[in-house]
Amino acid sequence: MARVAKDIRERADKLRKTIERHSRLYHTQDAPEISDEAYDALVRELEQIELQYPELATSGSPTERVGSDVLEKFEKVSHAVPQWSFNDAFDEDGIRAFDERVRRGLGESPATGLADRPQYLVELKIDGLKIVLTYENGILKTAATRGDGRVGEDVTNNVRTIESIPPKLKKAINIIVEGEIWMAKSVFDKLNRERKKRGEELFANPRNIAAGSIRQLDPAITRARKLDSFIYDIASTDAKYRGLTYGTQEEELGILKLLGFKVNPHFKKIADINGAIQYWKTWQSRAPREDYLVDGVVVKVDSRKYQEALGYTGKSPRFGIAFKFPAEQVTTVVENITLQLGRTGVLTPVAILKPVLVAGSTVSRATLHNEDEIKRKDIRIGDTVVIQKAGDIIPEVVRVLKEMRDGKERAFKFPTHFPLCGGDGALERIAGQAAYRCVARNSYEQQRRKLEYFASRRVFDIAGLGPKIINQLMNAGIISNFDDIFTIKRGDLETLERFGEKSIENLLGAIEKARSVTLGRFITSLSITQVGEETARDLAEYFKTAEKFAQADSEELEKLEGVGPIVARSIIGWFSDKENKNLFRRLLKQVHIKHVQHRVLNILPFTDKSFVLTGVLENMSRETAKEKIRALGGKVHSFVSKNTDYIVVGRDPGEKFSKAQKLGVKTLDEKKFSDMLG
Repeated sequence: MARVAKDIRERADKLRKTIERHSRLYHTQDAPEISDEAYDALVRELEQIELQYPELATSGSPTERVGSDVLEKFEKVSHAVPQWSFNDAFDEDGIRAFDERVRRGLGESPATGLADRPQYLVELKIDGLKIVLTYENGILKTAATRGDGRVGEDVTNNVRTIESIPPKLKKAINIIVEGEIWMAKSVFDKLNRERKKRGEELFANPRNIAAGSIRQLDPAITRARKLDSFIYDIASTDAKYRGLTYGTQEEELGILKLLGFKVNPHFKKIADINGAIQYWKTWQSRAPREDYLVDGVVVKVDSRKYQEALGYTGKSPRFGIAFKFPAEQVTTVVENITLQLGRTGVLTPVAILKPVLVAGSTVSRATLHNEDEIKRKDIRIGDTVVIQKAGDIIPEVVRVLKEMRDGKERAFKFPTHFPLCGGDGALERIAGQAAYRCVARNSYEQQRRKLEYFASRRVFDIAGLGPKIINQLMNAGIISNFDDIFTIKRGDLETLERFGEKSIENLLGAIEKARSVTLGRFITSLSITQVGEETARDLAEYFKTAEKFAQADSEELEKLEGVGPIVARSIIGWFSDKENKNLFRRLLKQVHIKHVQHRVLNILPFTDKSFVLTGVLENMSRETAKEKIRALGGKVHSFVSKNTDYIVVGRDPGEKFSKAQKLGVKTLDEKKFSDMLG
């Protein structure tokens, strides 16, 4: 028990130091090394430890702080109204718990005696820099950053350059308002294009450059950055004495607009917390279409009277909460590293993670790709890591938080043998690659995975022939290779468990239906090393028939874009194996290669155009994007070359984007891509 307590105490101490460091990088230096989501994950872990072990909570813990330190180069401004930050909710359970706290607080309040559910106002949570504006007699006196909540930085001269912030209000009142300063994504993209032309380092994201621009000593630089703002709260005012009264959050936003401030138009009054959840779900897909960053929604009790009754905690209002969108980057711990055997015999290292919620699902594994990747990122068992998952992308380790190491971490070494490889389990490193594979080529485990892939939706699409059934059929000796699937008879299935009359009919019907297949899927089904779905489609389009593909030599194969010497050698090597040749012939006797009827290509807008996709697309999956490109006559490749016409760039693009920039390939963000699709 003492050891557990010691480990937890050490973990809490490491978390505090790490959070403090990244807080300074983010708030003070505007040079973050990790995403907001990963930072939030560290804070949440520390909060959970302090909640479970109150004796570990320290005075001045980062879980109690609102912002960060003030830069020395700016004058300090003491806030007349202490600044706070919202607590966060990350899922439906969290927001419902907030609703329960609100109703419980109002029901117990002698000021209201309320027991009914309150109405809420929901607003977009803008990912920018918080600003506090003080007006005297309607004239802007000071503009300050949030700072540590008590003292901020005087950035008045820079804020005066922002066109959406009025230097003079439409009413001569004394008022302090709060809002967010941000940079439009379109302005950010243009700024980075100009920096690239000058050979300068590119900015990381609009939020950081907005914060950095506000902290420029030269206001001319701030003006050139074309910043914008949304004002969302009145912190203090004498407006009620001058005929401007408001009793709700919605009316407060109306007053702000009346005074001349820019208010985000997408707020909505809702009857109960279910409406807030629906708003949150709707804006998860809508947010990327806006020209500013949105990382969640803010839910506030609409009634000002109820807000005052609920009050504040030490750092947050009880009447409001930030309802964050599902995090796509979080932190967790690598508990182990294991190997996963693929259908081509290649072994992929996999990180076994402490389970964590990311992008709306619980993740406990992440790919580490290969030995070289593990060494490059220096990933060790016991490390605290940032992982990323978005859409249909497999979770991966983005980086290691080395400052969290305590000396107990262990490096991973590739073994020389792996039991599932068959034979003596020997491994070999593939020449010229970072991958290891089994020396024995046809172990039971490899064959099982090949059969699963063969029957999967993306290849032959045999409904009902999933992993469990394939395993059952292999153990019964009914199938051992691809063509065996098409020879299954009713009598083979009748003796097996879980196979009734209906399930037998369904499976046999699905197998019969699957006999007709496109050449691209047929080539994919063979599990030839280096030949994925995109390459298989290109090969099918070029050779037209399975027989011509099988007879191709290296010279002809290498003519195709995307088929270099390595892929060509793999294809030639596969067909030089006698067993593979026989399998190919047997399979052709069992299936019918259907001809894909193409529309007249000269009327399709993407004819002869090649596309590469990289990063996370917000409004469609990669598969959907690929299908849309092909439907319009275009081709999709998995790599960038000088012949690539367009690269479609989502959030967090990879090395393909860098290569495309070097080659001068035309870049499409998701909006431009959607416009092209019509």
